[in-house]
Amino acid sequence: MLLSLGIVLNLVESMIPFIGSIIPGLKLGLTNIVILLVLYLYGFKDALTLSIMRVFIIGILRTGLFNIIFFFSLSGALFSVLAMAISKRLTKLSIIGISIIGALFHSFGQIIIAILYINMEIIYYLPWLLLFSLPTGFLVGKIANEVLSFSNSVFK
Repeated sequence: MLLSLGIVLNLVESMIPFIGSIIPGLKLGLTNIVILLVLYLYGFKDALTLSIMRVFIIGILRTGLFNIIFFFSLSGALFSVLAMAISKRLTKLSIIGISIIGALFHSFGQIIIAILYINMEIIYYLPWLLLFSLPTGFLVGKIANEVLSFSNSVFK
């Protein structure tokens, strides 16, 4: 069910017209709400599995597998989940802080693929992606925190 929710959030997010027009590839990261919830409720292995499955299914549905968009998404997802899991384990950051770390590392993952596929000059996008990662990571973390708090109060 959480995988389906992640896919739906990804598809809905892709329909928001102004986000990608600011900076190509820029997204709110709404799917990360689900990834954060899985990380906190079930652990790293399940969050990683869900994230990879989502990337493959979205790749099949929207962009095709093994093209540049697929690899942007996969690298961003892997970097993000790994960074969030490590940060959650080694720091005392809140879920909002962990979300911001995830958003920042998603951008790093995408830039690495862009450098490999395109060229080194694409690195000029990195400061912009990192700048937008702060408010989007905060928003996603805030929503995930509210959902987690609600689920903890309802299911106790």
